[in-house]
Amino acid sequence: MKKSFLSILCILASLVATQAFASGDPEAGKAKVAVCAGCHGTDGNSMVPSFPKLAGLGEKYMTEQLRNIKSGERVILEMTGTLSFSSDQDLQDMAAYYDSQTRVISEASNIDLIGVSGPKEALAYGENIYRAGNMKTGVAACIGCHSPSGSGNNPAGYPALGGQYAGYIEKQLLGYRRGERTSGTNALIMRGVAANLSDKEIKAVANYIAGLN
Repeated sequence: MKKSFLSILCILASLVATQAFASGDPEAGKAKVAVCAGCHGTDGNSMVPSFPKLAGLGEKYMTEQLRNIKSGERVILEMTGTLSFSSDQDLQDMAAYYDSQTRVISEASNIDLIGVSGPKEALAYGENIYRAGNMKTGVAACIGCHSPSGSGNNPAGYPALGGQYAGYIEKQLLGYRRGERTSGTNALIMRGVAANLSDKEIKAVANYIAGLN
C-alpha cells in the first residue's frame, strides 16, 4: 500500500511539473560557476567523491537546490555563504550551465555484501532494488522517478542519478532515512522510499547507480 502511495506521489508531482519553468542561460552561467569549480569541476564533473557531480543533473532540480541552499533551508557547510550574493537569475543560469554539460560515469565497484555471494551478485542485487524496489518492505522502484537509464525527469524536478558517485548517493539516502535531509518539493517522496531501505540495500543500489548510464 505504501509503495503504491509513493508511486502515486511521483505521478502527481510529474503532472504538477507541467507548469511553466523559467530556464536559465547556460552561456551566462559559465562565468558564474567559477566559484564552484574548486569542488565540482569547471564542467560539473567533480574529481572528489565527497562532492557530487552536477553535470547533466537536471536544471529544475539544481535551481531548486541552489535556492534552498542560499535560503538556508538546505544546509551544506562547505557551501555556507557561497551563494549569498547570487541573484535568482544567477542561480538559474548556473543550473542551466551545469545541466548542459555531460556527466562522466563513475562506474560501479566490486563490493562485498553480507549474504550475497560475490561482486556480480551484489551488482545484480542493487539493480533489482533500482528497477523493482522491494515489495515486501514497501520500497518503490527508483525507475519510477529517475528513469530506467538513470537520466531522471527534468520537468518533474527528479535529478539524473546515473554515473553519480556511489558514496554520495549512499550519504543522501541515509540522510533521507534519518530525517536529516528534508528540503525540496520531493523530499517527502524520498524520505518515504528511504525509510524502509536497509543499509545493505542502500549500499547496493548506490553502487549500481554509479555505473548506470
